[in-house]
Amino acid sequence: MAGKQETHQFKTEIQQLLNLIINSLYSNRDIFLRELISNSSDAIDRLRFKAQTDADIMGDDTEFFIRITPDKEKRTLEISDNGIGMTYDEVMENIGTIAKSGTSAFLEALESSKKGDTLAPDLIGKFGVGFYSAFIVADKVTLTSKAAGSDTAVRWESKGDGSYTIEEVEKEKRGTTILLALKSPEEKEDDDYTDEWVIRQTVKKHSDFVRYPIVMEVDKTEDIPEAEQVKDKDGKATSTTRKVRKDETLNSRKAIWTRSKSEIKEEEYNEFYKHISHDWNDPLSHIHVKLEGVVEYTMLLYIPEKVPFDFFTVERKHGIRLFSRRVFIMENCKDLIPDYLRFVKGVVDAMDLNLNVSREILQQDKMVRNIRKNIIKNVLNHLSEMGKEKYEKFFDAFGMVLKEGIHSDWDNKDKISDLVRYKTTKSDGAYVSLKDYVIRMKPDQKEIYYITGENMSTLINSPHLEKLKDKDFEVLLMTDPIDEWVVQALTEYEKKPLVSAEKGDLKIDDEKKEEKEEKVKALDSLFEFIKTELAEKIKEVRPSTRLKDSVACLSGDEGEMSAYMEKIMKATGNAGPDAKRVLELNVDHPAITKMKELFEKDKKDIRLKDYSQLLLDMAVIGEGGKIENPSRFNKQVGELLSGAI
Repeated sequence: MAGKQETHQFKTEIQQLLNLIINSLYSNRDIFLRELISNSSDAIDRLRFKAQTDADIMGDDTEFFIRITPDKEKRTLEISDNGIGMTYDEVMENIGTIAKSGTSAFLEALESSKKGDTLAPDLIGKFGVGFYSAFIVADKVTLTSKAAGSDTAVRWESKGDGSYTIEEVEKEKRGTTILLALKSPEEKEDDDYTDEWVIRQTVKKHSDFVRYPIVMEVDKTEDIPEAEQVKDKDGKATSTTRKVRKDETLNSRKAIWTRSKSEIKEEEYNEFYKHISHDWNDPLSHIHVKLEGVVEYTMLLYIPEKVPFDFFTVERKHGIRLFSRRVFIMENCKDLIPDYLRFVKGVVDAMDLNLNVSREILQQDKMVRNIRKNIIKNVLNHLSEMGKEKYEKFFDAFGMVLKEGIHSDWDNKDKISDLVRYKTTKSDGAYVSLKDYVIRMKPDQKEIYYITGENMSTLINSPHLEKLKDKDFEVLLMTDPIDEWVVQALTEYEKKPLVSAEKGDLKIDDEKKEEKEEKVKALDSLFEFIKTELAEKIKEVRPSTRLKDSVACLSGDEGEMSAYMEKIMKATGNAGPDAKRVLELNVDHPAITKMKELFEKDKKDIRLKDYSQLLLDMAVIGEGGKIENPSRFNKQVGELLSGAI
């Protein structure tokens, strides 16, 4: 029965990908087979999951398989499965485009990869477009798929030349078949993917642990039954064996997590991670634990080495694969792991979990709560036991995510606090733990000081830190937006209060109190004048407890938003009215002394208004902000400079 047929042009990002694949060199071309087998395995998993609520969806086709069929004469390779299949619309959606969340990041990576003539092998898997890896070895790709429960099938075909055709066709059974018209080997060393040995070795290397049989018809030698033997005149058999074609299962199918840790090689752990995560990099580390007792389950968890390109997008799915007695229950089970550990990938296999568990029941299941608790415990312990170099690599990638737990997981707040790291004013770019910070505190230092902002250079040179540096007090430099929520939840560490260097009274001025009060009192009138002049922009003018060399800075009162928090809220569309801040002035600075003299000489001197505005502008610039009128500031500085020279 003929159905509709359409021809479409690839979207720009897909065509760029295909051009790059077709024209690039590869050191490991066999990545395509692993990706296509992994897709088939996922399709069967999805069918089994759907069958839990729709028992009739599988019909009488309940023996799952992934079949590989090479043809040396035609130079084709076919990969087929009896998984869930795809409808016409699903093929259009899944094969014709890259997910919107990945487009911009993919194009950036694509652009940077053009610097050389070799495409990094992880680019395809990294951006979730593994289907297109088929064009590494194929001149033409034909996909035929029939969705479970559908009456019609769909065929998608392309030569990677800018367009593809899609049409409705007939197919007897559900599932997906991908036919590759293979390129001719360019070099003698290139693997021939119609060769049985090459296919067998590739599957063994990359997909041995896939839980469904990967089958291929191969040549075998079998004994000829005596009744069928051809005999010569002396009654002797002319041949006792014969060549036959029979199916052979190429993978062991043994779930890696059920095996003893002592018998699993590191390469096997790494390959399994790549299978479940579609990440082409090796993991940074893994956790393999079997718990026995009242509750029995096994967990095999991985910590990635690098951040996935779409990790922070709304569309990104996080969670652990959940099994019960090796039966697949759920993909991306979020109930097993908190959001702040969402970088963890892996599987959990529980012995006695309800196979028909629903999302609502799952959240209430005692076993699931127990598993979640132990996953958190094992991951946090594992991170705490990592070597310094490996942990810093992890923290560079996922530190900002881990810190979310301080605000969201009160039961484990102390453990997570021990794991966070910050660069400081004294660490020379190295990470420092809160524990090490406390050990290094000066004898007369009672508090842990920190400052937040988006730029490390701006923070380390901030005028807010001048007095703290003068007293040789170390300051934590917090540059992640989440740090603003961290300091709200983590008000103290080892009974040492956390204090912002830009809010409240630091109470570290060691000048004699009486002398200080007398100097400030003499400036009251000038401060009141400046406050009046800048009334629309500031709420107060105060003598600074922070400044030593700079003349001015902006601060806030305790409990108020920091400048960085205010910026974050504006960027997310949640900003309220602009909060007025405190203008702090250095009463020991010569500029303030000169302004005081000018004010006492002539309170109506027009320069006093200009200098007041200049002080505010300098304070804004000092914390990395943008001033309202750069032209005016430039003019004022120019006039002061010409008068000083």
